[in-house]
Amino acid sequence: MTAHPTRLTAFPAFFRVDSAAVLIVGGGEEALNKARLIAETTAQIRIVVPEGETPEADLVQFVLDGGYNLRTGALQDNDFAQVKLAFVATGDAAQDANIADETKARHIPVNVVDRPHLCDFFTPALVAHAPVAVAIGTEGAGPVLAQKLRREIGAALSPQIGALAQLAADYRDKVESTLPRGTARRQFWNVFFNGTITQAVERGDLNLARELADQALIEVNIPAGYVWLVGAGPGAEDLLTLRAQRVLMQADVILYDALVPESVVTMGRRDAVRIPVGKRKGCHSKSQSEINQLLVELAQEGQRVVRLKSGDPLVFGRAGEEMAALRAANIGFEIVPGITSAIAAAADMQLPLTLRGVASSLIFTTGHDMAGDILPDWARLALSGATIAVYMGASVAASVASRLIGAGLHEDTAVAVVENAGRSERVMLHGLLKDLAHLKNHKELQGPVMVIIGDAVAGASLEDARPLAQQQTPVLHALQAGEKEKA
Repeated sequence: MTAHPTRLTAFPAFFRVDSAAVLIVGGGEEALNKARLIAETTAQIRIVVPEGETPEADLVQFVLDGGYNLRTGALQDNDFAQVKLAFVATGDAAQDANIADETKARHIPVNVVDRPHLCDFFTPALVAHAPVAVAIGTEGAGPVLAQKLRREIGAALSPQIGALAQLAADYRDKVESTLPRGTARRQFWNVFFNGTITQAVERGDLNLARELADQALIEVNIPAGYVWLVGAGPGAEDLLTLRAQRVLMQADVILYDALVPESVVTMGRRDAVRIPVGKRKGCHSKSQSEINQLLVELAQEGQRVVRLKSGDPLVFGRAGEEMAALRAANIGFEIVPGITSAIAAAADMQLPLTLRGVASSLIFTTGHDMAGDILPDWARLALSGATIAVYMGASVAASVASRLIGAGLHEDTAVAVVENAGRSERVMLHGLLKDLAHLKNHKELQGPVMVIIGDAVAGASLEDARPLAQQQTPVLHALQAGEKEKA
């Protein structure tokens, strides 16, 4: 059984065909179907029936009724003049292929009926209420399914949807010149499409609809700016909370950290401004004070801002400084929690962070806390069985291990290491506290690394984890010994 594709092989788009021609080659029912489809547009329909083929009566009548162009014979150069798209429907495989090649040689996109391998584009099932059009495509896999969806969608749409869209187009310039970009405009359009204006259009009373739209344009409130400090979690899109997804769709501006994947950032509104402000080790795009100032300035402009942070905003996310700046500027804000990396890493390895009778407390810390001459207070808790979750601990793992062992923590205490916790590309390692020094040998680890230490870690599932201490093969050991002797 073949796997279902997860991505489209054809990009859906709308071609401008006003004042252009669409060429249809064929004289049968399929050619007529394409001609009827194109008749929904303002394009010129040009039909050529190949020599030796007689056009069907229905096609001839369609041409007479619509005043379209039809001729019989071989294709000529002037048949391709001003042509934006071409459809081939002769029914003969060899002739279809030859005409497709000739059309493509002129750089004109072509659709060959029932021969998807020859198509540059696919014909959608179309629900049209100009200027609104809904196109349904299956990449040629299920035309009958596309027609079924067309009927269902068509039945769900109001017959006046086109008139409503045209009225919106008439107001677009006025809205852009009257209301500031962002929430104020969205608020107007929400009123426009979800209230009495739409109801008036559906009743056919366009004069009343215009009066109501003018009134809404005057009365719309320009809201104050607002900030959400949002936890993006460990990076997997499906670990983002529902609230985080909702506020991303409300934001005018998204400020995001370097560790937040692009796939999560793009879950926001397509027209939202996206500003990278990430900080990685040795590479800061913006200082924390600059981020604080930017949050304040954007909110004071009336923007609704999402500050998107990896993990949880309140766990090593510098949220305290940002909240202080927002409070000082009297700007409203909200915290949207996220799944922090320690929780994601524990879930990946199915290890309990607390375990009855073994570990009743949990410490979140960073490896840099161990850099000073004096051990932090939490190190003493580790001796009593607390589980320690060390963020950004890869570069100082050896130092952390040696100092904890020196403080009295047993060298055989269980250790788990997870890179890219919560993501499909995660890497999991297991070992003992004395093995942590080997972490520096795992050069393949380039993403964020979480180190978890404690007796509770012994309950982890090691099925998909590799040993932290890499064992040397006898051959490799001999080669290294030989190199030392030469030296």
